[in-house]
Amino acid sequence: MIFKRELKRNFKSLMIWSVVLSGLILLTLSIYPQFAEQQNEMNKLLEAYPEPMKKALGMNELSLGDLMGFYGIEIYMMTTLLGSIYVAILASNILAKEENEKTIEFLLSKPVTRNRIVTEKLLAVFVNILIFNGVITIISMIGFQFADDPEVPAGIFSLLIVATILLHLTFAAVAFMLSSMLKKTRSILSISLGIVLAAYFMNVMAGISEDLEILKYFSPFKYVDAAQIIRDHQLEPLYMFIMAAVIFISLFVSFMVYRKKDMAV
Repeated sequence: MIFKRELKRNFKSLMIWSVVLSGLILLTLSIYPQFAEQQNEMNKLLEAYPEPMKKALGMNELSLGDLMGFYGIEIYMMTTLLGSIYVAILASNILAKEENEKTIEFLLSKPVTRNRIVTEKLLAVFVNILIFNGVITIISMIGFQFADDPEVPAGIFSLLIVATILLHLTFAAVAFMLSSMLKKTRSILSISLGIVLAAYFMNVMAGISEDLEILKYFSPFKYVDAAQIIRDHQLEPLYMFIMAAVIFISLFVSFMVYRKKDMAV
């Protein structure tokens, strides 16, 4: 009951975000052939970029004239950043809104436990993330057909998709935990979006300045760096472990806190 209701309530926002991001992906991939044809000119233009800027954007290791390089520089940034913003909005509202909308007392009057509420709402978040990333994957594969030679390295592309899902799950888990701890959806949303944007900013700063390189260890965006994945053909095990730990701890805290939370509204 709760799971189906949450899927229905969040369907509109899922469709809007999916359509907007799909349009951006297709539009961006449609200009790839021009970049591939003018690769020499583009390389000369990029030489004028400051080295720290190229490093921050992954242009020092990836080429805009290569399909996967172009995807890693142009598309991957959109799917990771915009996707993280979407899941943060989704997860930060899903628990706290019951208290804000004064529906929690009615919900708890039904034969449902708090653990069931958290479980079904969490499952709804998980399904939305899978659908969202499924759309990204399909649209990207369609967009690859714009290339003259649309042969895509399946292994690398799969790793980039898995990395994106793990990143989204990490931010969703943190936002979900905040939703279980706090009551005001505006506060939760502000904090959740602040965490996403701060993490992205730290990733950029770590790439620009060697003195700030330590910041990369505090940014999940660095854990799923496209240049590293495409270069090494693998996800860094340590980074994956850290993200998995953050997800597990956040969800564990969510269950523990919500079970004891004062629901007076």
